[in-house]
Amino acid sequence: MASLIRKDPHISNTVNNMDSYHALSGWVNGLGYSPDVQLMPYLESAGFGSAVLTRTFDLHYEISALVESWRPETHTFHLLYGECTVTLEDVALHFGLPITGRASPGDDESNFSDLKFTWLKAKFEHLSVNATEEELMCAARAYIMQIIGGVLMPNANNNKVHLQYLPLLADLRNVCSYSWGSAVLAMLYHELYRTTKPDAIDIGGCLVLLQS
Repeated sequence: MASLIRKDPHISNTVNNMDSYHALSGWVNGLGYSPDVQLMPYLESAGFGSAVLTRTFDLHYEISALVESWRPETHTFHLLYGECTVTLEDVALHFGLPITGRASPGDDESNFSDLKFTWLKAKFEHLSVNATEEELMCAARAYIMQIIGGVLMPNANNNKVHLQYLPLLADLRNVCSYSWGSAVLAMLYHELYRTTKPDAIDIGGCLVLLQS
């Protein structure tokens, strides 16, 4: 087992050596508003019907304690009673997201254009009772973008969602063919790896899943 452990700096070493230490700050934007009842058939068809029911909550400092016990080599938490990790089954049970199918993108560090959640809310929160099907589909896409960027795959330090996800929502009937659950888990693992570095100050990814 010793041969598997990397020599890279790890936050746990900082804690053990009593060096300066700070708790990680996490980012959960939330959904901002509940979807109009007219959108539910479209959200269900896209595979995001259960994810809509997610309720965010305040993050606790236990997040930092979990990161301290994360081993990037095995993608597991090393705890006193053994090892454990977050799995695709956890993602499926919590959010009802597809975990099989084609790959969907995780978070990207490149300079993609993005949309602010405040703009999405102002533009699509209130719908006319006479909204056309096209208007309803646009509003459903906007709400899924908020779910992705606000809860499932949020960045650590902003209130926006990348436009890279939007082309995958062009045909709402085809959205559920992507393995969204895999992308959520991959980004969470990536953020756990990144924040084991002693200089990390914040953490992104699906922290609702991690904390629960």
